[in-house]
Amino acid sequence: MKAILYIGHGTRSKKGAEEARGFINRVMQRVEVPIQEISFLELTVPLIEDGFRRCVEKGATEIIVVPIFLLAAGHIKQDIPQVLASLREKFPQIQVVVKNPFGVQERILDAVSEIVRSISIPLNPEDCLLIVGRGSSDPSILNDFVRIQNGLKERLGLEEVSVCYLAAAEPRLQEGLNTVLEKTSGNIIVVPYLLFSGLLSAEVSREVQKWKRQGRSISVTEPLSRHQVIEDVVMERATL
Repeated sequence: MKAILYIGHGTRSKKGAEEARGFINRVMQRVEVPIQEISFLELTVPLIEDGFRRCVEKGATEIIVVPIFLLAAGHIKQDIPQVLASLREKFPQIQVVVKNPFGVQERILDAVSEIVRSISIPLNPEDCLLIVGRGSSDPSILNDFVRIQNGLKERLGLEEVSVCYLAAAEPRLQEGLNTVLEKTSGNIIVVPYLLFSGLLSAEVSREVQKWKRQGRSISVTEPLSRHQVIEDVVMERATL
């Protein structure tokens, strides 16, 4: 019997955890598979091991693992495979198929562009866009953000689209914000490239509010999971 195990990152934020669970539950309602379980890599329960065991206890003979991750950083390449390798040893009779993270997809960039336009109408060519990534030491992630940067610049017709990171890569959030604030006196749109609310998105929002109180025209977009396209991507990962 087939089962699907969804794996989110996990967060210390109660709001973020609730958003992730609500999002996955919406996907589950659209997927016609008898066994479906939610799990998280860290910080939020149930953890991967618990979700996997629940699938087995319900009679699963094949488990499709669907990571709810935007890009293939260390968690996808190392952490999740290590946990699954241990589970494969404990349950050798279970076939495990692991799906890819979302990656840089044209339709996701289209969705991000729609989110940006929804908070800035009209969008002027002289407006600045600042993309904020979680950050990683993996060079492939930095290359992905170059693709994201170029894709949004082309779609939105903006002269200035920059990238900064919350950790593990440069420039960091403060430097990224200071750079765009110096470059323009016009509108600035900050895009946290994150799926759900949490401590990281709250950090971005605090910085944006600080500059807004000083009279700067700056706004921040909502988590990417609010767009229907993200739900569609996960559903397809689970069923194809």
